[in-house]
Amino acid sequence: MNVFFDAFAWIFSPDRLTGSLPLPEAIWQHLAFTFGSVAIAALIAIPLGWLIGHTGRGREIAVALSGAARALPSLGLVLLLVLVIGVVHKTEAAVFAFVLLAIPSILAGAYTGVQAIDRTVIEAGRAVGMTPWQVLWKIEVPLGLPLLIGGIRAATLQVVATVTIAAYVGLGGLGFFIIQGIQLRQFDVILGASLVVVVLALALDGLFALLEGVVVPRGVSGRAARPTGNTARVTAVDRADAT
Repeated sequence: MNVFFDAFAWIFSPDRLTGSLPLPEAIWQHLAFTFGSVAIAALIAIPLGWLIGHTGRGREIAVALSGAARALPSLGLVLLLVLVIGVVHKTEAAVFAFVLLAIPSILAGAYTGVQAIDRTVIEAGRAVGMTPWQVLWKIEVPLGLPLLIGGIRAATLQVVATVTIAAYVGLGGLGFFIIQGIQLRQFDVILGASLVVVVLALALDGLFALLEGVVVPRGVSGRAARPTGNTARVTAVDRADAT
C-alpha cells in the first residue's frame, strides 16, 4: 500500500507545478492530443458512416477496414510513421496514428445508429413527402445520435489511453512521467501518472455517458434509443476494445 500513498503524494506534491514539464501542462497536452485526434477522426468517419447507413452500401468494406485498423499495433504504427514522415513531423505522425485508432469506433457508431432505426419510421417519412436529404437530417441523424455518441465515447477512451505512447517519441503528455519512471525505476511516478490517466478516462467516460442521454430526441424513450441485436454487439465490442 505504500506505493499508492507515494503515488498520491507525487501527484499532489507542489513540485508537480514546476520543472521541465509541470503536471497541469502534461494533462493539457494529453487532452489536446486526445480531442484533436478524435475530432479529426469524427470529421472523416461520421459523414462516411451516415452515407453507409443511409444507402446501405459499403458496410462490408467498412467493417473489414475497421477490423484491420483495430489490429494495427499503436506503438509500432507511431514509430513507423515517425520514420516514414520524418522526425521533424513526429507530431503529425502521432496524430495520424491516433486518428486511425479512433476512426473504427466512430464509423461503427455512425452507420449502426442509422441502420438501427425502425424501417417503418423511415417509410413514414417518405410517405409524407420527405426527400432523401430530409429523411437523413430529420429522421436518421437525430435518432442515430445516441449510438454515434457511443462510438465517439469508445474512440475517446481508446485514444486517451493510447496517447501515453506519444511521449515515447518525445511529444510529452502524461506518458512522459511513465517512461521517465520506468527508466529511473520510480514506481511512485509510474503509478501516479497512470492514475491520472485513469481519472481522465473515467471523467471523459462519464461525460459522454451523460451526453448519450441528452441527445435522445424528445418523444423517443431511452429503451427505443438503445441498440439491439447486432447493433448492441458492435457497440459492446467497441467499448470492450477501449477498455
